[in-house]
Amino acid sequence: MPELRGAWPLRNLVRSAAAWLLIMVLAILNGIFREAVLLPGLGKPVAFLLSGFLLCLFILAVAVALARWLQLTSPSRCLTVGALWLGLTLIFEFGFGMVQGQSWTEMLQAYTFKDGNIWPLVLVATFVAPLVAARVRMP
Repeated sequence: MPELRGAWPLRNLVRSAAAWLLIMVLAILNGIFREAVLLPGLGKPVAFLLSGFLLCLFILAVAVALARWLQLTSPSRCLTVGALWLGLTLIFEFGFGMVQGQSWTEMLQAYTFKDGNIWPLVLVATFVAPLVAARVRMP
């Protein structure tokens, strides 16, 4: 599929969404690991902190592993992928919260740095991971 002037092919947006789905699977597995292993063994603050850092590493690992496949060849493409990943994550989080009947106050609790929660940093990592990956994989 030839690229139109400055346009990014639909194929690459689909690939970016597929990579995000992989990140979501890893995030869910990370959450299961946190609940089953980390929380009982380490307590809430340490478990949430460690789980958040692990998720950041998983996101970066996916971005690095798929940098060429995602064609992260320019800062604008990297930021497009990062914005897509961030947007999909927020839609998923708030959509899931609404389906569960959570109030906005309850949903926004995840955006505080309380009890070891570093979710806002995970969101930053989600946005910048493609840019970091491009610098690592495609110097």
